[in-house]
Amino acid sequence: QVHLVESGGGLVQPGGSLRLSCAASGSIFSMNYMGWYRQAPGKERELVARITSAGNTNYADSVKGRFIISRDNAKITVYLQMNSLEPEDTAVYYCHAVSGSYSHYWGQGTQVTVSS
Repeated sequence: QVHLVESGGGLVQPGGSLRLSCAASGSIFSMNYMGWYRQAPGKERELVARITSAGNTNYADSVKGRFIISRDNAKITVYLQMNSLEPEDTAVYYCHAVSGSYSHYWGQGTQVTVSS
């Protein structure tokens, strides 16, 4: 069984920063896509950022210029550096990964709250 373990969520003031981490463990040697989704109360789950094994990235328009996604392929770990956080960024953030055999994996989610 493959597990995605997230860390780094919490409470931060507007304008602050957080760094999320997600590490894959179990019977897996690599991941093709790794990324982050988020879901706020009353809203649909949305893609925040995604990165391929080659380092190609995609960002939601709402976070461009503020968030940076990166990965460590050797550790099968993805990071999300979140800067200039806004109350609208408050959500549960879910790590997501797709293996080379196109299996999908999800983390349990970590709460990010941006509030004064």
